[in-house]
Amino acid sequence: MASVTNQIQNTKDKAKDTASQAYDKAKDTASQAYDKGKEIASNVADKTKDIASNVSDKAHQYAAAAGDKAESAVESIGGSMKSAANTLRQNLPDKGMLGDASESVAGALESGGKYLEEKGLSGIGSDMTDVIKKHPVPAVLLALGLGYLIACSTSRS
Repeated sequence: MASVTNQIQNTKDKAKDTASQAYDKAKDTASQAYDKGKEIASNVADKTKDIASNVSDKAHQYAAAAGDKAESAVESIGGSMKSAANTLRQNLPDKGMLGDASESVAGALESGGKYLEEKGLSGIGSDMTDVIKKHPVPAVLLALGLGYLIACSTSRS
């Protein structure tokens, strides 16, 4: 009987040891899986940050390129206006009432062309800001009037 009791106790002890080893192994495996998951999540976060940074850089590059193209287009328009002023002066009469009118138009084209060439879009924006700061009420009224006209023209279409 003592030998059966010893066998039962040995079997119990072996089962206990096996269960403890299985628990430790499961714990280690779970810890490794957790660490691996953390590492993968960190890598994904880093890759996402890199991609977002690259997208942001590209967007800035495209915006800068578009701004440069717009600026050069405005300068080109300024040059065209000055050229049109010279063409008017050469082809229209320079005396009499028609001559005075053509010189006035040519002068306005030339000064507008010089303004666009020298100041560009940033200069236009700066000048508009200054005018709005100096005359806020007329600027607001003008904006409201333009908004009303645009609304009326688009609602009829």
